[in-house]
Amino acid sequence: MIRIYITDDHPIVLDGLKNLISAQEDMELKGLFNTGADTIAALKEEVPDVLLLDINLPDINGIELSRQFNELYPDLHIIILSIHNEKAVIGSVLKNKVKGYLLKNSTGDEIIDAIHQVVDNKTYFCRQVREIYDNDQDSGPDAVPAITRREKEVISLIAAGLTSSQIADKLFISTHTVDSHRKNLMEKFNTNSMAVVVKLATEFRLF
Repeated sequence: MIRIYITDDHPIVLDGLKNLISAQEDMELKGLFNTGADTIAALKEEVPDVLLLDINLPDINGIELSRQFNELYPDLHIIILSIHNEKAVIGSVLKNKVKGYLLKNSTGDEIIDAIHQVVDNKTYFCRQVREIYDNDQDSGPDAVPAITRREKEVISLIAAGLTSSQIADKLFISTHTVDSHRKNLMEKFNTNSMAVVVKLATEFRLF
């Protein structure tokens, strides 16, 4: 019997997955959770075979959560559920050694197939994800960049429409330092546009 946890903050998604899993003779639903914190607490009590994990949780970024779980519970098979089809997000969870990545519009058959595959220690990505990640023409970073606390502050102030001079005054740093942060951020996001940096950072919920 394959023991399964599901973590997602959308009730409709949870209900759909609950019904799907409950209909399988070889699967047992051991827990439904809305937050990362609840999942962390449950894993301290029991580690299932598979965790279906949403990336966009209200309290903890699912990418970071998958990294923590991979380190703490190496035998846990994590399948990411996501609305994100950006190559950077997919690349980030690959770095965390997740076993599967499914877009939320995946069919029930794909989800069940993914569970069986990861339990057999195979990696499963839905067709759309494979096409996106294998497309060498995609621009942008290959993974969600790791940014510092100060870089988060700079991005949030740029997003608010402040100039480099205004940001410098607000953060008590020089305009040269602000411009250095801008340059570093554009390098990390593999772009020449701060507008793209702000867009991606917003999509990835980095600030």
